[in-house]
Amino acid sequence: MTVPTHEHEISIGLRLAVIGAILLVAAVATGIAVESTDSELIDLDAWWNSYVATFLPGIRPVALLMNVLGAGVIGTYVVPLAGAALLFLFRRPWGAVFFLAASIAGALVVQFLKGLFSRVRPEEMLVISDHGSFPSGHTANAAVIATVAVILFPRVWVVVVGLAWTLLMAFSRTQVHAHWLTDTLGGTVLGVATTLLVAATLTIPVVRERERRLSLG
Repeated sequence: MTVPTHEHEISIGLRLAVIGAILLVAAVATGIAVESTDSELIDLDAWWNSYVATFLPGIRPVALLMNVLGAGVIGTYVVPLAGAALLFLFRRPWGAVFFLAASIAGALVVQFLKGLFSRVRPEEMLVISDHGSFPSGHTANAAVIATVAVILFPRVWVVVVGLAWTLLMAFSRTQVHAHWLTDTLGGTVLGVATTLLVAATLTIPVVRERERRLSLG
């Protein structure tokens, strides 16, 4: 198996940073777009919010379960800490730090944008949520977990499971009318963006420090 060179690792880190930055801009741009009263996205949100109430109504218990798993004590604390502990146990310290850092960064950026946009949630909301509808914190958290998993374990089945988890979380947030469709879109993009930026931030300094030590002999 070919071992990546330091230059190759730094190149990967820089590419992750660029892609993450582009996605972050896209997420913020989506938030700005939905703030515009004449945006076509508003009509899309209204249509989906009405349609989702009649689409697969039997999935609501699952949506309510996802509401508990995706945030609060379980999603915010239990999952990141348990995941980091397992990674440490299996001798993946970088992965453990990465998971914790990505989870924290994602949550902080979500709360910042919620306060910045202060978008009103759908009136039909069936669960208790915090302030601000955009972006969806549950969906961003799901996207963070999925992206971390794909980076640490780059397998096709991991991509499929991660994508399914994120899409199910996004759908569930609209099914209980906790978010508009574009909130979940923004949350998904934001979760991926922050995770890639954290990965780049943790990768480049580590590689450069390793190069410095090798140069010193």
